[in-house]
Amino acid sequence: MPRVRSMVSSVLWMGRSQGIYSFLNAFKLFFITLFYSLLFKKLLILVINKFNDTIPKDNKNLYKEDKINNMKKRTKILATIGPSSDSLEVIEKLIRAGVNVFRLNFSHGSHDSHLKVLNHIRQAEKNSGLLVGVLQDISGPKIRVGKLEEPFHLKKDDTIEFVQDEILGKQLDKNSYISCINQPTILKQLKKDEHIYLYDGMIRTTVISVNDGSVKVRVENDGVLSSKKGVNFPNTRLGIDVLTTKDRTDMLWGIENGVDFMAISFVQDANDMIEARNILNAHNNKTQLFAKIEKFDAVENIDAILAVSDGIMVARGDLGIEVPYHEVPALQKMLISKANEASKPVITATQMLLSMTTKESATRAEISDIANAVLDGTDAVMLSEESAVGINPILAVETMVKTIQGAEKIYPFNKHNIFTISDATDSINSSAVKLCEDTDAWGILALTASGSSVKKLARYRPRRDIYAVTHSDKVARFLTICWGVVPAFMVQKNSLGQMMSEVMNQGLERNVLKLDKSYILTAGDPVGVAGSTNMIRILREREMLFFKSL
Repeated sequence: MPRVRSMVSSVLWMGRSQGIYSFLNAFKLFFITLFYSLLFKKLLILVINKFNDTIPKDNKNLYKEDKINNMKKRTKILATIGPSSDSLEVIEKLIRAGVNVFRLNFSHGSHDSHLKVLNHIRQAEKNSGLLVGVLQDISGPKIRVGKLEEPFHLKKDDTIEFVQDEILGKQLDKNSYISCINQPTILKQLKKDEHIYLYDGMIRTTVISVNDGSVKVRVENDGVLSSKKGVNFPNTRLGIDVLTTKDRTDMLWGIENGVDFMAISFVQDANDMIEARNILNAHNNKTQLFAKIEKFDAVENIDAILAVSDGIMVARGDLGIEVPYHEVPALQKMLISKANEASKPVITATQMLLSMTTKESATRAEISDIANAVLDGTDAVMLSEESAVGINPILAVETMVKTIQGAEKIYPFNKHNIFTISDATDSINSSAVKLCEDTDAWGILALTASGSSVKKLARYRPRRDIYAVTHSDKVARFLTICWGVVPAFMVQKNSLGQMMSEVMNQGLERNVLKLDKSYILTAGDPVGVAGSTNMIRILREREMLFFKSL
């Protein structure tokens, strides 16, 4: 060691310069110093080990290097398709970069243009060999200001009168204006002192009078209002039908063309989702329904909404207008937590990498925003303008992937003791995740008929991959949005042994499974019955070879 060599050199130098007596004293000093150095090192190691033993096992796992991580990321990515990304070439690159689900925004475009994009997605899926889902975002009753003769240059304390009749908005005098909105029946529900926010919250107004055919508001801050800008009512329960005639036609398009998910906009309560479900049921369709949480009353009714939805989207754009903006972070955490508890996938959306719409680098705040959503427990994060009209959609996806990977290095995996056990399937799945960690298994093989058991398994956030085994490519696509799930195997419905034989042969041939590793199997008997998961099994080399030989 360098320090020992230095001490010996000092001893020899002292021996030569001061004689044998000095030499012996120096040698004695050398051994005393060495003894105490070794003693201090040993004590330090004992203290560190003692400290590590006081850290709960689950927390120690946060800092343990995960050497078995053959999955690129566990949190999924949604990317919105638009003019910057609607070509087959770009879509294929986006899939290879890390996109799991594509969003078709039905606030824009025609049925023909969306069909062209959908065909590109399915072709890119075949070219890449990677399974992806498609989410159809139903536009909903977006409330807007009517057409204006010219933009209103509003000043604080100006007044605007909104009338029920459809008119061309104009300035009446120096401080007053008149206009209309595209949903005039709402005006009857407004009360004095309630707020109306214009231009997506940029201009705030307060109701000062309500008459039979009109509502007058006072402007609270300066701003310029132009035609067709959005209108929000943060204090008013609108009670309107969230599915317009256009929305119902769009849903029929989605049913006909086989989209995997539909997101319903401006949901107010559970009845809105039940109405959407009835449309699907009338066509014997199982498309997964996501409720977009973007209104204050949806937040208040979240438990009932979750109960009748397949998942939710935290739509922070309109939500940040409907509720005070400083409450959005806490609401995001609450909504994600409730979705996790209910085993329902949750998407966090809006302005996650907004600066990358026009630039090739993200702000540190945006990176932290994504990381915090990941650590909160979101199943997926979403790109909107960044991938639809941004200058480099692929770079935006790559940035999001790296951010997710960085956050997942300190992810709180293995949440066995956090959630309420509500049925036998929950108990089995919780035990499977714990068994996987305790035995250092390579992954979890989960046989599922409907996908519901895999969603319940995913809520425990295992450190290892969840390999879903399904009988249907539709169910496999439903799982593309679920945290940590790899829809790896599609097999014919058969006996458990025959299906496992097919899984082993596929997995070993494709090098997805390895004979020198162990796996945890969850399955149901009888096979193919939704919600029948009732078995856990450890698969080692002997069992894997047995099933392979069947």
